[in-house]
Amino acid sequence: MARLALGALPDLPAAQRPLVDPRALGVGIVHLGIGAFHRAHQAVFTEEAVAAAGGDWGICGVTQRSRGVLDQLQPQDGLYSVLVRGEDTSLRVAGAVRDLLFAAEEGERLQALLAAPSTRLVTLTVTEKGYRHDPATGRLRRTDPDVAADLTGDALPRTVIGQLVRGLQARRAADAGPITLLSCDNLPANGEVLRGLVTDFCEALPDGGSLAAWVAESVAFPSSMVDRIVPATTDEDRAEAARLLGFEDRGVVVTEPFRQWVVEDRFAAGRPAWERAGAVLTADVAPYEAMKLRLLNGSHSTLAYLGALAGHVYVADAMADPGIAGVVAHLMADDVEPTLAVPDGFDVAAYQRELIERFHNPALRHRTVQIAMDGTQKLPQRLLGTIRDALARGAEPRFACLGVAAWMRYVCTADTVDDPMADRLKELTAEAATPQAAVDALLSLQEVFGEDLPANGRFRDLVTESLEALTKGGVAAATAP
Repeated sequence: MARLALGALPDLPAAQRPLVDPRALGVGIVHLGIGAFHRAHQAVFTEEAVAAAGGDWGICGVTQRSRGVLDQLQPQDGLYSVLVRGEDTSLRVAGAVRDLLFAAEEGERLQALLAAPSTRLVTLTVTEKGYRHDPATGRLRRTDPDVAADLTGDALPRTVIGQLVRGLQARRAADAGPITLLSCDNLPANGEVLRGLVTDFCEALPDGGSLAAWVAESVAFPSSMVDRIVPATTDEDRAEAARLLGFEDRGVVVTEPFRQWVVEDRFAAGRPAWERAGAVLTADVAPYEAMKLRLLNGSHSTLAYLGALAGHVYVADAMADPGIAGVVAHLMADDVEPTLAVPDGFDVAAYQRELIERFHNPALRHRTVQIAMDGTQKLPQRLLGTIRDALARGAEPRFACLGVAAWMRYVCTADTVDDPMADRLKELTAEAATPQAAVDALLSLQEVFGEDLPANGRFRDLVTESLEALTKGGVAAATAP
């Protein structure tokens, strides 16, 4: 079967072709972390915005960890299809990605792109761990070996923050004008976090104060909230895309019908008309961000750990377990909702019902172990914020604490834990023979839990009680009504 590429487009039905002519689209956005989520979310919004309002907002996608995405998309001229699965299945080829590069091999080209006047916007989906920060404090982790190496300036940078700062240095030297850096990762106040990390890096450089001052004047860091479930693509998905297209597509991404993007409307050098594609442009992202991180992501992580412990491979299978489904509903309604500042006119109860329906979607084969990755980076914003706010108001966040205990049980028992702190987790739990010992060991991670939560006796007791139930009776006992 022939491979999807620009030459294949005339042979596709109109409903499957890109909404814009890819050949006519100039690059105005550099995106760091061009994985499946970006291709199913921001790239789709961007193409629809250009189709509605024009503009050279094509995307140069940068991969950080491997050449995998390049091998998928370069032979296809950057094209890939988006397979949407719900009650019905639909597929369309996306055309917004116009260039690709692998940062580890093309660091100089990345720097040149960041310094180019035509580049007016840099977006990021590098996951929480890609920021190389301490989740509890939000500060740059200068002890990280790659961060320390980047600060020497002896070689091309390896970290995202190092790459951004090197590009900003080159942009300043070239007098290429202002630029916007837009984080689209699941971090509270992600724009301010990114601003802080870039500033930390600048100020750690020799004579970095003047660069930091230029950044403060010339670079915008709006916050954003993103929402769309995008499971890992399988061979079955690729086969279905080939059947629907009549061409082989190695870059197909699979997603659900629902999508949401809330963006702080504060840009230094223009932006696509994303509102024409359904994005919400607002002066304050925080209320939407808190709802999504705590209701969706917090529940997602909790059901993923409980589901994995119970032997459920997929999210929909875990949600078919009445005990787990009950925990998710109670976590949202009892623990999370009272901590939220809900925007006027927003129906938070309906949002919770919609989330539960999305989790039940059997067409999305979203693996629990995929969501369970990188727990040390995810817990602070997904569950610990809820717990802190609930404790502060005198409540007992039992279901959120069960989510933390499920993470602890998972890292103590899983054959492989995919986490940037995996070695330390293994070391801490090696001698933890009892639930109490495991709680004591894991709460020593100040980078995750800070100093306040480990010192809170009620939090410690709630987590220990849940971990004891998981250890002695399994998920069924811990989730029983």
